[in-house]
Amino acid sequence: MVSRLVLSARAGKRLVLCAALTAGLAPPATAGSYTPPEGCTLFMTVQSRACRVSNYYTCTQDAPGEQWRADFDQEGIYFRSRIDAEAQWIESHDLPDLVIQRLDPNPEDPASFSELLSTGTDTFAFGLSRDNGEQTRVNGFDRLTGRSFSIDGIALQETEFEFTETDLAGNILRQSRGNEYINPDMRMFFSGPSEWNGGDGQFLPMDGSPREFIFPGEPGFAATQPIFDCDAILSGLPQSVPGGLMPSLPLAEKEPAHDKL
Repeated sequence: MVSRLVLSARAGKRLVLCAALTAGLAPPATAGSYTPPEGCTLFMTVQSRACRVSNYYTCTQDAPGEQWRADFDQEGIYFRSRIDAEAQWIESHDLPDLVIQRLDPNPEDPASFSELLSTGTDTFAFGLSRDNGEQTRVNGFDRLTGRSFSIDGIALQETEFEFTETDLAGNILRQSRGNEYINPDMRMFFSGPSEWNGGDGQFLPMDGSPREFIFPGEPGFAATQPIFDCDAILSGLPQSVPGGLMPSLPLAEKEPAHDKL
């Protein structure tokens, strides 16, 4: 489901800028190496378009199948999220302000990775609560398109998605639609080309598609500096974007990130 990426103002500005970029490889900035929290093990790093690198890890204190993702831009870590074995979003941390958003108990229609794989379509409807008191509702779907891709040697299946986030009165706050990728074995979503509307009715194109999958022992594992689409500075664009769901900025990203809430 489209539930992986919450935008901070900083992340929103970065993604708006990236929406206008052409694809490119920027010279890497000073390299860093991510160390997950105590009791956790890093298992994959993904370099994506839209100037994002994500580090994925699991923790011994979590339930089986749960996993975390930490997202970095050129300024450092800006987002962290946790999903369960159904790729259902559980919680996210918007950094550095540390606004925490959690899935409300007893969702009306829980997101289900298993249902997506078995039937080709999964709908979802659930509530979100932030620790600043904001409460919202999300409705949408994911659907397999039947198309398959290989990115950096990883087999991926394409999905199409759409979601709408509203306040409790039904006013539209955010919408996203487009495509993402899934890997059935990893049981996770990756951002793809999509459009995002921050509530004003104007859809902006985004693409946080993965470019490199990096595993333990390979160069670039645990990297904290993104390398794709980071090479343009644009003027005259908004200095911030309202926080909220993004396409897996899949997002993303993304995204953003199925990789999105």
